[in-house]
Amino acid sequence: MRAWAKGVPCAEAAVELLIGHRWWLRRRDFAGVAVKPGRNVFTGTVVAEVDFAAAAAALGRGLLPCSLGDAGVLRIAASLAVGVPVDMREAAGCLDAADAALVARAVCLAAGCHVRLVTETRP
Repeated sequence: MRAWAKGVPCAEAAVELLIGHRWWLRRRDFAGVAVKPGRNVFTGTVVAEVDFAAAAAALGRGLLPCSLGDAGVLRIAASLAVGVPVDMREAAGCLDAADAALVARAVCLAAGCHVRLVTETRP
């Protein structure tokens, strides 16, 4: 996924958010909806591509049941990657400290700013 997003800051940020969050990448239903073979736009290398629009649509249809915090992470990632509209008040209001830090880092990465955030560790 990193190879697919490489060179596109918003896609890189969204992928890093999913990787940091970890939970979505462990789910077969997410992989079935959103992960498919693709190509890096710069190198042409075959890689795993994330269809963020399909993931957000599946989430909206109730096909990816999850907590409000996990839904917020996915919605924010989809918004960063492909511009899927997200209600930030709703999405951010359900994040725990670790996920909020991951989202903040992703927004900074999308803006081209590389920052290091320190927060509580995940249990």
